[in-house]
Amino acid sequence: MSTNDLLLSPFTLPNGTELKNRILMAPMTTCTGFYDGTVTRELVEYYRARAGSIGTVIVECCFVDDRGLAFPGAIGIDNDAKIDGLAKIAAAVKSQGSKAVLQIYHGGRMSEPKLIGGQQPVAPSALAAPRDGAATPVALTAGEVEDMITKFGEGVRRAIEAGFDGVEIHGANTYLIQQFFSPNSNQRDDKWGGSRENRARFPLAVLDITHEMAKKYADSSFIIGYRFSPEELEEPGIRFADTLYLLEQLAARGLDYLHFSLGYSLRPSIVDTTDPTPLIDKYVAMRSDTLAKIPVMGVGGIVNKSDAELALEHGYDMVAIGKACIAYPDWTDRIAADHKLELFIDSTQREALTIPEPLWRFSLVDAMIRDMSMSSKKFKAGVFREKVQDPAHELAVNVSLDTDRIADIALDAGADLDVEFTTSFDIIRSRILDANSPHFDAVTGATEQSEAVKKAVSKAIAKSCKAQLLEEGGSLNAPQSYDVVVVGSGGAGLAAAIQACDEGAKVLIVEKMSTIGGNTIKASVGMNAAETRYQRLKGIEDSKDLFYQETLKGGQFKNNTVLLKEFIEHAPRAVEWLADHHIELSDITITGGMSVDRTHRPADRSAVGGFLISGLVKNLNKRNIDVMLDTSVTEIRYSNGAVQGVQLLNDDNDVLTINAKSVIVATGGFSANREMVVKYRPELDGFVTTNHKGATGSGIAILQNIGAGTVDMGEIQIHPTVEQTTSYLISEAIRGGGAILVSQAGKRFFNEMETRDKVSANIIALPEKFAYVVFDEQVRLNNKAADEYIAKGFVISGSSPRDLAAKLEMNSDTFLATLESYNVAVDKQDDAEFGRKTALRHPINQGPFYAIRIAPGVHHTMGGVTINTDTCVLDAQQQVLGGAFAAGEVVGGIHGGNRIGGNAVADIIIFGILAGQNAAKFAMR
Repeated sequence: MSTNDLLLSPFTLPNGTELKNRILMAPMTTCTGFYDGTVTRELVEYYRARAGSIGTVIVECCFVDDRGLAFPGAIGIDNDAKIDGLAKIAAAVKSQGSKAVLQIYHGGRMSEPKLIGGQQPVAPSALAAPRDGAATPVALTAGEVEDMITKFGEGVRRAIEAGFDGVEIHGANTYLIQQFFSPNSNQRDDKWGGSRENRARFPLAVLDITHEMAKKYADSSFIIGYRFSPEELEEPGIRFADTLYLLEQLAARGLDYLHFSLGYSLRPSIVDTTDPTPLIDKYVAMRSDTLAKIPVMGVGGIVNKSDAELALEHGYDMVAIGKACIAYPDWTDRIAADHKLELFIDSTQREALTIPEPLWRFSLVDAMIRDMSMSSKKFKAGVFREKVQDPAHELAVNVSLDTDRIADIALDAGADLDVEFTTSFDIIRSRILDANSPHFDAVTGATEQSEAVKKAVSKAIAKSCKAQLLEEGGSLNAPQSYDVVVVGSGGAGLAAAIQACDEGAKVLIVEKMSTIGGNTIKASVGMNAAETRYQRLKGIEDSKDLFYQETLKGGQFKNNTVLLKEFIEHAPRAVEWLADHHIELSDITITGGMSVDRTHRPADRSAVGGFLISGLVKNLNKRNIDVMLDTSVTEIRYSNGAVQGVQLLNDDNDVLTINAKSVIVATGGFSANREMVVKYRPELDGFVTTNHKGATGSGIAILQNIGAGTVDMGEIQIHPTVEQTTSYLISEAIRGGGAILVSQAGKRFFNEMETRDKVSANIIALPEKFAYVVFDEQVRLNNKAADEYIAKGFVISGSSPRDLAAKLEMNSDTFLATLESYNVAVDKQDDAEFGRKTALRHPINQGPFYAIRIAPGVHHTMGGVTINTDTCVLDAQQQVLGGAFAAGEVVGGIHGGNRIGGNAVADIIIFGILAGQNAAKFAMR
């Protein structure tokens, strides 16, 4: 039988279960679960799309305990409430004719504290993983080890009840089961540690209880697999001989397959680097007759049929397909038809490939996305060497360009860089090459390095394009021409650029900072809108009129009512515009000054800013929109009553002239310009600001230079909840989720859901001039931002209210009485003492308990240039400045004397879209 026939032929497991072929979908992290580990509709459809011709789908790992999450968006099997959601996945896979197997795991010391409520992870021993920033875990007691085995067993029972055909025990990737077997992570001196035999007890016990549950709740066809990592680099660590010992013990108890966990299926030893023999070859040669009866599965680097065939030739009985299954949901059909496949994903095909948005943004997929929009760029082929600076290094980066693509990026051979940076660089390089663009989401934990490398690539592209222009006989001094120039790359600028491009305009974005995103990237709470589809789906009754009245009241009746009505009317359309651009804000919360849940945010309840910018940049990359970073607009060229273009200055001190008929200024406010803030509000001298350093009011100045009028310049908002040592905003969504504010005396002092100006004033009026945001585990679980604050070290936690009060040096009796009084108000849904009517979600009574010390900081400047409802900039006499448009915080009048939380994001999207639409029409009339 040929390997092709072998690959696609039925295969029988030791328990007699027949698989339709030897191909399985590998269990891959999707990060698509809800915040509480339940299953989303997107996830069900993702698996349904990949089932069918493939023999078996191994569904991504499910945590068996809520302290076992090793990554965000994980799905769980830790309680019976999760069964219904998992059953939908199993049914979807089986309805297409494939077997459904569920992988179960516990992250152990690899669990992130920010994902488990700030708690310490648990592990065999109190030893942190050998990686930067790893938390030191709590060692499980002997009794807790037994409990953990029971939790794995309960996970198996739930998988059976959910209808899965089997489970795969995850004993790899340095998670808890592997940690017990490793001499590096397990240094116990009881029966669960010490000798190799003792260290094997835990994985064997997990297998034993899996058999018990299968025997009790399933039939004999139930599949039991085990995934393992064959070696560890650490000293001491697992060696291949240790692995063979464990596998022999597992085989003796009965398994239906073993799953090699390798980055590449034919990888040799990572310990003995002088031996090139693939580990699978060693395994086949060294295994016993008993172990040889257990089928073994290979994974890693299998993209084409030839890769799968080669794996079978080396001794694998089955192959698991990873990233290729994401890129090609019908992978099995394609290789059966002898298609030659290339591992990349077209940036326009997310929905067509049924890839959930969180997975699309996850590094596993993001690195495969190839943007097709740069095919129209003309580069001069060659290698361009650029020097840039990150916080720790001067980087010399060699960028190789072909005529239409980025061919390679390499660090200069003489660079003296640490291992952490070079690891980050490999990821950054891969993302740029796969996207064929320097514009992508920064690598988590390596933002500065990401931006430095992106800047080097951008500079190389600019030089290459100039060289190509000269070669074609063009002139560098000749002004470039665009229909629309957008100044600023925050949410308003990006929305405007995308809409203008879709209207048919040739668009340039000019950004004075080194990165795209502006102040929007720091936005946390969400986007306000009334009468939306998402409100209706959740049964929320709201009206545009109520939204208008509450915004007018919150703005102290100083709002420009004409602009405000436009804002209110267009808000639900803007939410839909985002959804149409694959940026869905489907979860809803509330902010201060609102009486109805109307603040739209991502489904995973994460901060809205990064989510928005990530989605908008992906849309930017799909269009032929040019971007100039590190470039300032020094002048808007205006004559004869109309915009003629802009004058620019880049970081090489080149003066550039751009011809354009329309200019959209979306440069944000001036909260980071202390002199300007103090000019209008002297009493704010010394306040920190939540804004990024680019929020200096430069856009207001360049528009004033051509005659723009301004309004409300003295209306400057301070946000009540700012962590003062870092100027980090603590999202209003925390209070909207049920948190309270408590003074150092241990007492509430004001309605937490009042408008920002009033809450800020009452904090400043306290003797200590600061307060604490206090919340419990229930609030944390419903607000992803809380885990971010925990990870950043802002949060003080206590196991009980008294414990927390002691850590805050607060009178515990007073604090306890405050919580009890608030909890009574929640039960009554009436906070008579402070008049709070909203966000009385639930009592604060579920430990752990948390507090963040906060005080007010400068947050938003409501004043700015004057515009009409078409976003045209007006002069002091309220006359239109032809071709000049503005959107976002650079504009004044919309928010009056105080901005409601959630209205800024609505503002930038609503008026960004309108500005793009109207500027394009003006330019092309």
